[in-house]
Formats: sequence, C-alpha cells, structure tokens
Amino acid sequence: METRTFQTEVSQLLDLVIHSLYSKKEIFLRELVSNASDAIDRARYEGLTDTAILADGSAFRIEITADKAAKTLVIDDNGIGMSAEEVEKNLGTIASSGTKAFLQSLKDAADKPEMIGRFGVGFYAAFMVASKVEVETRRVGHPAVRWVSSGTGTYEIGEGDREGRGTRITLHVADDQAEFLDGWRIDSIVRKYSDFVAYPIILNPDPSEPLPEKKEGDKEEPKRPEPRTLNSMKPIWKRAKGEVKDEELNEFYKHISRDWEDPLASISVSAEGATEFKALLFLPKEAPYDLFLATDKRHGLQLYVRGVFIGDDIEAMLPNYLRFVKGVVESSDLPLNVSREMLQDDAVIRRIRKTLVSRILKKLEEMKKDKPEDYEAFYGAFGRCLKEGLHEDYENADKIKDLLAYASTFTEGEKRTFLKDYVDRMKPEQKDIYTLSADSLEAARNSPLLEAFAKHGFEVLFLVDPIDEYIAPSLSEYAGKKLRAIDRGEIDLDGGDDEKKRKEADEAEAKRFAPLFDAIKARLPETVKEVRISHRLTDSACCLVADEYGPSARMERILRAMRQEVTDAKRTMEINPDHPLAKKLLAMAEANKDDPALADSIDLLEAQALLSEGSPIRNPARFSKLLSDLMAR
Repeated sequence: METRTFQTEVSQLLDLVIHSLYSKKEIFLRELVSNASDAIDRARYEGLTDTAILADGSAFRIEITADKAAKTLVIDDNGIGMSAEEVEKNLGTIASSGTKAFLQSLKDAADKPEMIGRFGVGFYAAFMVASKVEVETRRVGHPAVRWVSSGTGTYEIGEGDREGRGTRITLHVADDQAEFLDGWRIDSIVRKYSDFVAYPIILNPDPSEPLPEKKEGDKEEPKRPEPRTLNSMKPIWKRAKGEVKDEELNEFYKHISRDWEDPLASISVSAEGATEFKALLFLPKEAPYDLFLATDKRHGLQLYVRGVFIGDDIEAMLPNYLRFVKGVVESSDLPLNVSREMLQDDAVIRRIRKTLVSRILKKLEEMKKDKPEDYEAFYGAFGRCLKEGLHEDYENADKIKDLLAYASTFTEGEKRTFLKDYVDRMKPEQKDIYTLSADSLEAARNSPLLEAFAKHGFEVLFLVDPIDEYIAPSLSEYAGKKLRAIDRGEIDLDGGDDEKKRKEADEAEAKRFAPLFDAIKARLPETVKEVRISHRLTDSACCLVADEYGPSARMERILRAMRQEVTDAKRTMEINPDHPLAKKLLAMAEANKDDPALADSIDLLEAQALLSEGSPIRNPARFSKLLSDLMAR
C-alpha cells in the first residue's frame, strides 16, 4: 500500500464534514446507497455494448451488513466498480466536483446549510460516523484496488483482493455512532431515503449475533435470520400519482439531483399515442452554483429505455434554457442500444422533448397564476434561463414572454410585473411599452431619463439583467405593442393635436440654443454627433442617448467587461432648455464661444451625463480638478 496526501481542499472539506456540517448524520447511508445505485446503472448501460461486464450473470443488488462485534458497516454493490485511476480521481482529488465553490459557499452561509450533495462529494459523509473507511473495488478488465483513509489528511492505495466487479465500502463505526449498527436503524433510514431505488437493498443478518437458543420441543436447529430486502424497488415514476406521497417525491428528487432542498414543484407526465413514455420532472428551489458558468459540463434528464438506464445527462430531451429541470424519462419506443449520437436526431426524442417543454411551460404558467409567491421564488433563481429561451425556442416564444417579469416605475423594491399586466395598465394615448436598461435596479430608478415619463404617468420597465441586452431583438414586441428603449432615438411623449405647434416651438428653441449646440459639437467632436432639445428631461440639464438601432451604453459596457473590441459610437446629447444651467451656458456661448470656462463647463456637462447613466468618464483626473475648481469658486 502506498500512502498519499489528500488535495488541500479535500482535507478542508473532510474537516468540515466530520466536525461541523451536518445535523442529520444518517444521510451518510443515503449517499453511499445512491452511489451504489449509480454504479449499477452505469454497469447496465456499459454492459449493452461490452458483454464482458455482465458475463457473470449475477443479479444486481446492494447489500448492507452491520457487525456490532467488529463495529463495522459494509455497503457492497456489484456495479461498474473503479480502476486505480478512477479511485485516485474520485476519492483523492475532487476539485473538479466543485470543492472550491462548495467551501466558499459554506464560508458565506451563516447557518452552514446541508448542501454537500450539490457538489458531488457525498462519499465523504461516511467520515461523519466512521473513524476509518476502507474501499475495495474492481472494474472488469482491471485489477482490484484497495483504498483506506481515516480522514486525517492522508490515504493509502494499493492492490485489492476483490474478485468480482463492484465496490465494497467498509466503515469502522466510531464508538459514539453505534446506533447505525442496529438493524432497525438501518431499515428506517433506507425506507426513508431510498425506497424508490430500482435495485434490491438487502440487509444481511449481523454475523456476530449468537444463534437463538433451541427451545424444548424444537426439531430443527436454530438458524440465523434470512437476509431481507428493505426497499419496494418500484420506480416512483411508474406508480399512480395518488400512490406517491409528497415525502417520497421529495426524497426521489434529492436522490437524482443531489440537492438538499425539497423541490419547488413536480410534474408527472404519462404520454400515450404515437409516442408512449412516462416522466417525472422537478423544478428546484434554488439555482446550483454552476448554472451560469461557461463550462462544457451540462446536466440533463435521466433516461431509461425499457427499464435500462441509458444516461443521466441526456441533453437532447430538453433545450438548454430549461437545463435547471431535473427528472426521469422512461420510453419503450427507443432501441435498447440507443447511443447519444442517435438521440440528437431521433424522431421519438424530438416528440418527447416537445411534450416535456410544453408541460413545463404550462406548469410555470399555472404556478404564476395560482402560487405567485412560489413563482416569484422560481423566477428569482431561473428567470435568466427562461429569457435565453427567446433566442433558442421560437416556437414557444409567446409562452415564454408571458412568463417574463420585470421591476418597473410602478412597482416597489424588487417586486416585478408581467408584460400582460403592464399592457393592461397602459394609458389610452400610450402606444409603446417603454423600457430602460441599467446596471442595477437602483441605477434605473434614479435615471434622469425617467423624468418625462413620470410626468405623463407612463410606466417604464427596468431591464437590469445582462442577458436583457442580448434578448432585446427577440423581445421587440408583445401583444401587438412595440418595446421601446427610452435611452435610444427621439421620443416625444406629447404629440396629439398640437404636434405641429410643438414642432414649431422645438425649431424655435433649437435656433435659440444654436450657439450652445455649436459650441458643444466643436468641443466634443469625437463623442457627440448631434445636440438637440430634449423631450425626456424635466429636472436634469442634459442626457446622452444612442441611435434608434445603435448599441446602448450598457451594451458597450458589457462587451468591454467581456474584453470584446468595441468601437466607440458617437452619441446624441439632449439639452433641457428650461434648466437654469442650460440657460447659463447659452449666455456664455453667446458672449464668447472661445471662453475657456465654457469649454470646462461643457466637459463637466458631458461627464455628468455619463455618470448619471452609469458609464465611466473619459478623464477622471480632469473631471475631479474641474469640479474642485468650480466648488472653490
């Protein structure tokens, strides 16, 4: 045996698991049983193409043996097993499972939530009850491997003596955890957490228990109790809906998702007709830490074909924007030797996918109407995913739009309103749905661009998710109303019968302010392409707006943050002619267009407009000096 040192993060994780993480230590057995079930699933799947794996013909099973005398608890399965390389990867170094993110989440959480399962490190829960853990494992075609550790920073690895495929985990149970060696305790834990596991979980009699005494008159010698199966094994998705309790649904969800929270909702599907299949889907309460990470690793649904497990990340059955949905699908219409490549183009999978998407969106619509608080929680976690669907799923775009919600000038705090509710509240004279993109809700609510809209009583939606900028072309219309960004193009909220008079008044104002407009264009030729009278402002002096179809200032900031090359687009500066500052600057321009004080004031004016929209100013040092000089005067 060779002694090796755990990766640093694994050592930290072990210390947390053993000493401070869990209130329910019983979950260690659930984790080990789940791992055994996954190993058998993998053996069945790989056995479809590699007959050597299942050559011994043994029935799949998970055996548990408690020995009170030896103080050991053994969990043995005949699943796929592991090679030496896999043991080293899975038990020695687990940074790829998200350990760093997991440890950080524990540091950030005040109550040390039980969330280890989300990060694929459930095996280490065994050290909560064991002073030492031994693993004997063998994959077909590879020598057996033995792994031993006391969870103190090192482990031993070497050759094992297991003959058949599978894994045997031996826990040397700590003295203060002896309750987990009692048969009734093991029975209750398995029935609570793992009754739905599709393979028999067998509890063997304690080999250290003495034989029962032979009673007078008994003809046969006493025998040890027979091994007994603890779980029902009937797949939960095949059972009638009325037969399944909420507790069973919750535990099944935790089993397949490695989540420690109950699901927000479940969806049962039983399809008949051209394509027959059953499915049990779940909507999580919270987003996993890696939901929006740009990695190749994606999670899909579990797929069974005629009872045979095919895979637990079948992406073809759901579009990417619904990647947060967990669950199981079983079909009899697919060939048993189906491959992942075939799944991408299979007509049956496409029909299943269409049905699942429809049912998920229907469930969300029902939740929105009947359980608004649940939907609010869901949308806070997965709203950004739904928005991706506008780009990916044109067929269901209208249904997705009905599910989108945004904070607005008519909502308080972080509360959101749906597009339909916005349209229902629109004033008769309002033609468009108005939106404002900003880096944060606070920045949006404080934007000077809202001034005229507040005066007219027009509601403005706040688009504060970065993805809102990308889906804007796909969200250009709702219920026959155009969505119009208030930071682009020209906007005139008055209009009406006096439109001709207003245009004449604007032309007169523009002519009056021509000296100031010319001075601004001469001072800012690289950033300002036009200066005009503003219909957006009532209290502020000026603002900057993009062209009707040009990139917004926020989109430019997002692209720069992503280190994309961005060509600086010239903007239009709008001036509020009623503001005292505009009148003062006009007087300065009329008196002397070459006055250095006028140039400084124009620079300050532009910087003020940039700051109010959340954009960086070009020369912070100069801005600070000009502002200091102005304050000194």
